[in-house]
Amino acid sequence: MRNLCCARFVIFVDKINSFQPITSLIEKSIVLENISLIDFLGAGNKNILQLSSAFPKSRIISRGNEILMKGETTDIIQISDILAALIDHFHQFGRITEENVKGYITQEKQDLIFDDVDGVLLYGTRGNPIKVKTVNQQKLVQSVKENDLVFALGPAGTGKTYISVALAVRALKSKQVKKLIITRPAVEAGENLGFLPGDLKEKIDPYLRPIYDALNDMVPSEKLKQYMEREIIEIAPLAYMRGRTLNNAFILLDEAQNTTPMQMKMFLTRMGPDSKMIVTGDSTQIDLPRNQTSGLNESVRILNGVKGIGFVELSEKDVVRHKLVREIIEAYQKDQKN
Repeated sequence: MRNLCCARFVIFVDKINSFQPITSLIEKSIVLENISLIDFLGAGNKNILQLSSAFPKSRIISRGNEILMKGETTDIIQISDILAALIDHFHQFGRITEENVKGYITQEKQDLIFDDVDGVLLYGTRGNPIKVKTVNQQKLVQSVKENDLVFALGPAGTGKTYISVALAVRALKSKQVKKLIITRPAVEAGENLGFLPGDLKEKIDPYLRPIYDALNDMVPSEKLKQYMEREIIEIAPLAYMRGRTLNNAFILLDEAQNTTPMQMKMFLTRMGPDSKMIVTGDSTQIDLPRNQTSGLNESVRILNGVKGIGFVELSEKDVVRHKLVREIIEAYQKDQKN
């Protein structure tokens, strides 16, 4: 049985000879609790050495179960974020690999929102690359780069929501925006929200589960909790958007086919300076009353051709779920035509 944080040894990564004159140095320590040091630091301390090599102007020292850092404020903030992500990763998976460390370093050091390489948008909480998988998903990324408002339209399973969340998280991490807001209308197929307990946000939270799942893939749980507590990431029903002006934010409206025309107009006019919006929806899955026009369909008709607004259509060919999902969608489309 392995000893958890009981070994006492020192790793001293001395980068002092490579230091340049620094005007502002800070020191910080992180204590590793309930963590196997060998599984966290790696054989021969390779994980800490790899982290140190990514920040040559800073010093990282490991003493027993404590990691000490000294360097420029910006470096120490980044190192702390990476270590927090690695600690969260360890508690989930029981070990840290060099690939994990590389992934978190790359994710933390991404400078520009759209400088993706090989389709990689960012690295997830497991250190795995999150990337576009189809031509139309790449078109969505490009359209968001070129426009401040983009409509991503297509059936379930095409990745339109997941890619949109990835772009939003990347914009937040690269400091392109200060806030991430994700919303959807309080309408679901065959469900009566009034019978659910709690206020409106609590009633709709279960329907926001796909958003939470995507965020959990992309942001370490402790950091996600901090973001949400500080309202840097906000997930709320569409009704909460009324009367607000959303500045310097990345805003995602999901399941937009279930908005009314009035709701859609209200949402679109919330956009403030230095903001981007993505509206996702599937016009084949409208859960509004039969006599109610979809705000998504109306907005696409009215806004088509407006400069600065992009429209990307995904199809069953972009489905990235189980192979049967594509066949199910095709079968339903064929039935509707008959």
